[in-house]
Amino acid sequence: MGLVSTGVMRTIWKGALTFGLVNVPVKVYSATEDHDVPLHQVHDKDGGRIRYQRTCEVCGETVAYSDIDRAYVDDGQTVVLTKDDLAALPAEKSREIDVVEFVPSEQVDPLTLDKPYYLEPDSKSPKAYVLLRKTLEQTDRTAIVRFTLRQKTRLAALRVRGKVLVLQTLLWSDEVREAEFPSLDEDVRISKKELELSSSLVDSYSADFDPEEFVDEYQKELRTLIDAKIEAGETFDVAETFGADAEKAADGGEVIDLMEALRASVARSKEKRSKNAG
Repeated sequence: MGLVSTGVMRTIWKGALTFGLVNVPVKVYSATEDHDVPLHQVHDKDGGRIRYQRTCEVCGETVAYSDIDRAYVDDGQTVVLTKDDLAALPAEKSREIDVVEFVPSEQVDPLTLDKPYYLEPDSKSPKAYVLLRKTLEQTDRTAIVRFTLRQKTRLAALRVRGKVLVLQTLLWSDEVREAEFPSLDEDVRISKKELELSSSLVDSYSADFDPEEFVDEYQKELRTLIDAKIEAGETFDVAETFGADAEKAADGGEVIDLMEALRASVARSKEKRSKNAG
């Protein structure tokens, strides 16, 4: 089982696993990463970059990210929640991952598993970490834990993957829909022969699962297509696709500044990560 070296990963959180009087200091790393080729929208006529602005529907002004509050609509009424309102909520600041209970691993529904994180021991001796890992392996149990990440209380499953403890956030029970399909309530008769043939078909496809045998063919072909266009010279200069600064200045428009573009990109990235985490 090939794990990504923590030497190339960035710690996103530090804390301690606690169960009883046992305290296991750990570093937390995101266990997955996105390898999709990043694409943005352009004008098909000239390749100019298409950008979206945050525009107020009341006054029509373009609003800076720092001037945006949150709101909730209830029965035709908009309830505005300011940054001070949200800051006043009793957000937990604990740096502990508290074990709530140890449950049989088969009782954790895979449907409830969400974002996975690797845990690395953060002490001079990894003994407590290894002890917890071996205990989970020997008892075939999964630890259900509660912790706070980005000011939100989360429930998670703590399990073992190779030599590493994996923390995988869980969806709350009310976030999982019930599958209610009337068509499945009908009495369907399956003959013994049909079941035998179906089982035989399954046997013909049987294999040990090796995830490294599978690749994202779309992304692979997309990368090949991009490389071919670059090789053929079918590209625009980046400065051209940002538009003519002088022209925008003459029209009274906003001149694109690199630092401002970077700040906006960082803000958008943080907003996206925040939404994903939520």
